[in-house]
Amino acid sequence: VQLQASGGGLVQPGGSLIVSCEAYGFTFAVYGMGWFRQAPGKKREFVAAISPSGGSTAYADSVKGRFTVSRDNTRDTVYLHMSSLKPEDTAAYYCAARRGYMPTSTSSSAGWGQGTLVTVSS
Repeated sequence: VQLQASGGGLVQPGGSLIVSCEAYGFTFAVYGMGWFRQAPGKKREFVAAISPSGGSTAYADSVKGRFTVSRDNTRDTVYLHMSSLKPEDTAAYYCAARRGYMPTSTSSSAGWGQGTLVTVSS
């Protein structure tokens, strides 16, 4: 499982940003995909996940209503659309995969790869 996240950057509070994660080396359509984040000095935490078909999603309470996870199985890519961003959303964002199920914990996920840094600041 190889994953490459991209699209991070600096955004003002209240702004929006889309990060994406491209998958390599496995059958993307049979894996649930997830987004996690890690702020400096903090543990990696779950953000959002989507089922292999895209029919089910899950979100952390802290991002519910502001973030949307989606996937394109023709492009082997998962996206995280972030809106109404807050300074506390600042973190490195990582994607992960889990065969057959949504990855909602770090212990059940694989293929972290390099994260993409999102900084929310004025």
